[in-house]
Formats: sequence, C-alpha cells, structure tokens
Amino acid sequence: MRDGNSIIENNYEAQMKGATVSKILIVEDSPINRQILKKILDDSYEILEAGNGQEALDVLAENWEDVAVILLDLMMPVMDGYTFLAKAKEQKNYASIPVIVTTSSDSEKDEVKALSSGATDFIRKPYHWQIVKHRVKSIITLRETAAMFNLIKYDQLTGLSSKEYFYKMMDETLREHPDREYDLISCDIENFSIINDTFGYDTGNDLLKLVAGVLTECFSDYLYCARLNSDIFILLVPHQERYPDGYFQLPVDKTNERFKPSRIQIDFGVYHVVDDGSTVHVSCNRALSVIEKIKGNFAKNVTYYDEDFKKSKDFAHKITATMEKALHEGEFLVYYQPKYSLATEEIAGAEALVRWISPEEGFMNPGMFIPLFEKNGFITELDKYVWESVCKFQRKAKDEGVQTYPISVNVSRTDLYNLDVPAFMTELIKKYDLEPEDLHLEVTESAYSEHPEMIIEITNRLTDLGFVLEMDDFGTGYSSLNMLSDMTFDILKLDMRFAQNHMENKRQNEVLAFILELAKRMDLGVIAEGVETKEQAENLRFMGSDLAQGFYFAKPMPEKDFWELLKNL
Repeated sequence: MRDGNSIIENNYEAQMKGATVSKILIVEDSPINRQILKKILDDSYEILEAGNGQEALDVLAENWEDVAVILLDLMMPVMDGYTFLAKAKEQKNYASIPVIVTTSSDSEKDEVKALSSGATDFIRKPYHWQIVKHRVKSIITLRETAAMFNLIKYDQLTGLSSKEYFYKMMDETLREHPDREYDLISCDIENFSIINDTFGYDTGNDLLKLVAGVLTECFSDYLYCARLNSDIFILLVPHQERYPDGYFQLPVDKTNERFKPSRIQIDFGVYHVVDDGSTVHVSCNRALSVIEKIKGNFAKNVTYYDEDFKKSKDFAHKITATMEKALHEGEFLVYYQPKYSLATEEIAGAEALVRWISPEEGFMNPGMFIPLFEKNGFITELDKYVWESVCKFQRKAKDEGVQTYPISVNVSRTDLYNLDVPAFMTELIKKYDLEPEDLHLEVTESAYSEHPEMIIEITNRLTDLGFVLEMDDFGTGYSSLNMLSDMTFDILKLDMRFAQNHMENKRQNEVLAFILELAKRMDLGVIAEGVETKEQAENLRFMGSDLAQGFYFAKPMPEKDFWELLKNL
C-alpha cells in the first residue's frame, strides 16, 4: 500500500509542477475569523471570501472550476452553513468541491449533522494553524489524486470502501436489482473526540480500525461497508423486517472486549431504502440523521427512520425554507409577559417573547422553531428583530407619557458567538434614545458552560455600558455557582421548576432557600418564573424572592394588550 501511495504522490507532484495556485473559498460572517484563516493560508493558496452562504453561492457561480476547497462556518446570517451545503449539493458543478466545516460548537451532534449534510471534514474554533493547514492540504491532495485515478476505492485507514466508491456501488446495486429491498445501517461512535483528546490520535485510529473489523464481522451479510467521515460508518445490507434481539449490541460488546482504555458506545440508525427518486446521498443522509434521536441515550443504541421522524425532518426543512420570508412579512410577533413585585403584586417589568403565526401552520409554539433556529444561526436575525421591536415599544411609551418598565430580552449563545452584542445594543438604544436600563438582557447559563472566557468578557463589557444582566434558567445546569463568582450579573431568574415544585419537594425547597439567601448576600435581584398559583406566589414572597412571572399573574400577551395594560395603570 505504501509503494502505491508513493507512486501516486510522485505522479501528483510531477503533474503539479508549474500548476496554478489552488483557490480556497472562506465562508464566514466574522471579518476577524476570515482574517485569521487568510493569515494561516494565504502564503500557499489564493483566498476568496464570502460573508454568508448566499454570497458563497455567488462567488462559486464565477469561480467554481478553480475552487479546491471551501471553509464553511455553520452559524451565519442570511444563509447559514447547513442551507448552503444543501444548495451546493444540488448543483452538479459544486457538489464535488470538498467542504470543511468550521464551528465554535463542541457538540458531536453538530459534527454528525454537518458531515451527514455533505461536509468533508470538521474543524473547531479557535483555529490551530497547523491543523487548518494540514486538513486543507490533505483534502486538496486527496481530491487531485482522486481526479487522476478517477475514483479511490478504499479508505486508507480502515481498508473499507471509500465514501465515493460506496455511493457508486450502492447506486449500481439499486439500479441492477430493483426487485430487491435493502437497508442502510449507519454507525457513529459516541464521544469519539474524547477518545482522541484523552488517549491521543493513534489510539483513536486504532479504535476506528477495530470498529471497521467488528462491523464487517458482525454484519456478515453486508454488500458494501464504508467509513464515510471521521467515526461514521455505513453498511448496505439486505432488508430485514425485524432485526433479532442483540443484533446491534453484539458489535458494541465485541468492540469493548478488544478495546480497553475506555467503554465504547456505538449508535446505529437504520433506514429502509425506498424507491422514491432520492439520490444515494439523500438515502445515506436519512440513515445518518436518524441517529440524532438517540445521541447521548446510553440505554438505547439503535433507532429507525420511520414516518414520525420523516415528518419531523420535513417540518424542519419546511420552516427553514420559509423562516426568512416569514420574518420579512411580519409573521413573527413579539408578545410580552409582565413581571410582578411579590411584595406589592404590582407590575414591575416584562419579558419579550416571540411567537410565529404562520398562514399555513397557524400559531406555532416556540419550542417548534427556536431550537432549530439556534442550530442554523437564524436565531440571531430573529433576536435582532425582537430587540428592535422592544426598543420601538419603549420609545413609543415614553413619547406618549405611558409608564415604562424594564423589558428583558433574550440573548442566545449564538448571538454572543456571531454578533458584537455590546456594540449592537449600544447603537440600538442610541437610535431610539433609550437608557441601557430600559432593556434587560437575559443570558442563559448554558452559554457560559461552553465558552466561559468569551462570555465573561462580553458580559463585563455590557455591564460597563450600563446594561442590566439577568442570568436566565438559573439552576438548570452545573455551572451556575461558577458563573456567580466569575460574572457580573444583576438578577437571577430561577428556573420554573423551583417555583412549581419547591413546596412538594423538601430538598428542592432547601436548595431554593439557599439560593435566595446567597442572592441576598451578593446583592442580586431574584425573579421566579412559572408561578401558577397564589400559594406558590405567597411562599416565594415569604422566602425572599423579589419578582415573579407566570400564569398566576398574567400570560404572555400581544403587544396591543400589553400597551392597554400599561395605559390603564
């Protein structure tokens, strides 16, 4: 194998003498990150730039023949990375260009989603210059070599089929045997990156080779087996209506018998290949995407692509396709939920919440679209719309002499990664001639757990500018106490479970009492959300909570109703 590789490399070098410099397309909305990547790469490649997915498509329209690789950020305005991947794969001219996804997320789910969407590789931020250069060089070399030999059949590490060869042979098999039924079985190693980080890349490679052997041993009736990317494998097998008990546990057990540094979990997704006109690439994506349902669930390691999952994916695609149009046409509305003083039961503020009223779907619960928008980056565009709507409301109230109260708005972790929030907020309140105190900013504690240094720096800047910061969902994770010591929050917003369960749960009541006492010592305000009964409100007041919101006081209401509420005070 090494002799063959040497021949390939020599032929490649001979062909490349005098060749033009490869072009790299950097798709990243942050000018700073684009400059970092340019500095790493511009001594070896010609750099093209785009600030979002739509700009990238425009650049490709003029330069696709010369682009050797694309470095793609996932979270961008206008068109995010996932949408760009989908559109690029639909274009024959663009589909073969390798895409390296770049992201700040440490989530394996994001990595799997990007790779299953057609990305070739995955690089995490902050950038390590050696890793970036190595990955880009390797992919360009592999692509050029593959072009010389038409198709590389085997994965160099595991000896399984390459992704391209697997696609080719699966396509031929389906066309030659339309009367037969097949399943795609996708496989993903849970927390594979931790193996690399803990034991080193050599151990990680040993594990990949071991899993490759175990899969072909246990699924002996497979037609083709490939390593698609990183730790993701896929097999084409004859269809079974029902797989025997233990069928998918056997490869996990065999892997752990032979791999001792750590306990390994392998997740499996099964897709029954149907003749609906879909490409092989789409069918493989379905087998991979269904694994999302059991990621992190160590009680279950196999799941099936069924009608319910298909409906949820179709719904996600549908709202992704319509979200920008919906924002432009005013389908997103800002609702306000008042906050009340527990001491006087008088209004003391409000929280701005977003609702989507679609002409087709009707009133949609935020849980149906907010998590998706947080993944694809559109949440930042939606949040900016909400922030500006609240500023307009506050300006109108001041101009018409209506009593104003602080209104809190959500600042998602995606906003903090992709937007200069302090600068944006400063310009916004300047535009509407407001004070920072008119706009309270809610930051969830989960943002701190992923990138604490960055979040601390941003929140300190916001505090210095005079903004009031609320720690949202306090008590839902494990980082809350660290956050209190590291960051300059003004108000703790207790997770609704504290308000609703503390009277029935003695231990939770003790935890709540501790939090309230700690907040008092640190001179922090406390808001309890989810208050549904008079008894809950009175008990929270007795224990020392300052403010509360919930259905007992008022439900979230449209802007016109909140306006009338303030006018009549």
